[in-house]
Amino acid sequence: MLNTEESTVPWKEATTMSLREEFIAEACQEGANRSALCQQYGISRKTGYKWLRRYAAEGAAGLEARARRPHASPTRTSEAIARVVVAARQEHPAWGARKLKRWLEDRGHAELPAPSTITAILRRHGLLDPAAAAKHRAFQRFERCAPNELWQMDFKGYFVLADGQRCHPLTVLDDHSRFLVGLYACADQRHDTVQACLTAIFRAYGLPAWMLMDHGAPWGDDVDTPHTRLTAWLLRLGIGVSHGRPYHPQTQGKDERLHRTLGEELLCRITPASQPDCQRHFDAWRPVYNYERPHEALDLHTPATRYHPSPRPFPEALPPIVYPSGDTVRKVDRSGKISFRNRPWRIGRAFQGYPVGLRPDILEDGVFHVFFCDTEIKTIDLRLDLR
Repeated sequence: MLNTEESTVPWKEATTMSLREEFIAEACQEGANRSALCQQYGISRKTGYKWLRRYAAEGAAGLEARARRPHASPTRTSEAIARVVVAARQEHPAWGARKLKRWLEDRGHAELPAPSTITAILRRHGLLDPAAAAKHRAFQRFERCAPNELWQMDFKGYFVLADGQRCHPLTVLDDHSRFLVGLYACADQRHDTVQACLTAIFRAYGLPAWMLMDHGAPWGDDVDTPHTRLTAWLLRLGIGVSHGRPYHPQTQGKDERLHRTLGEELLCRITPASQPDCQRHFDAWRPVYNYERPHEALDLHTPATRYHPSPRPFPEALPPIVYPSGDTVRKVDRSGKISFRNRPWRIGRAFQGYPVGLRPDILEDGVFHVFFCDTEIKTIDLRLDLR
């Protein structure tokens, strides 16, 4: 918000575009006093509400300066093009003007109007919800440099099927390309269920270098370490594992955004009868998302144009775990502990039955780093009195 001195600067004398964006950002906050904001920004209520309407209809592009035009134009878009736009919107009712334009161009439609004109066509035919459009606001995006460097994995909140059973949608998304490598209608969120889904994904697309997930079951919430049986299996496959910050879903922002898209473009329009019926809907929608739907974050390209499978194949049989000769190897018992230097040390139940390697710190005597395969999972300090 502008300070007291700046609040009296007329709209036209400041940095116009940045002021409009700042005004819109504050005016869209829940409980915002828009009349007071207009006064603070030195504009009339009429002007403020005009920019709110344009932003709701066209996003940031609607805030740009434009020439005054007559209300009636002799070059108004032909009804034939309008029918094409309306049909596209009816096929993809959650898509905005830019996506629809790109999608139609990819299918050979030439001489399409600008996105602002397509928005006007949608509004004219009652196909635009200004309140919904206002929710789509730009944000800073960060992404990995290449496909398969990082996959994000999460469950979308469950919903109840027509047969009374719960469906827990599992999504696995490539961070760089936004390619949806997996979408499963799961009956639960258990370890075996997720491992079976991931095995199918790995066989189809290979192994990623790293995976990001939250602290929920079955890949988090272990009382001993951040790891569970599932993440131990991923480490065994040579996949790095990270957990997002607790209560910060924006850490997995791309997967969260995917969940919103899934809800808007599919889940709100179907009533699956059963788990298999829901999976059929998922299997039909995933190719549309990957190969047809223009993605705003990809400059309206599709995720498939930026994705290729990983060169690391899924190993159907894993070799024995071997540690360097300088490591001290201990096996984790059923309680998640090892014995080292005549003392018990808790490693984590996720690793029970596995060998771990203890490697001395090169700087501090009495400190050992515990490795599972190639990943350090714990530090042991013999100087601590654990009595």
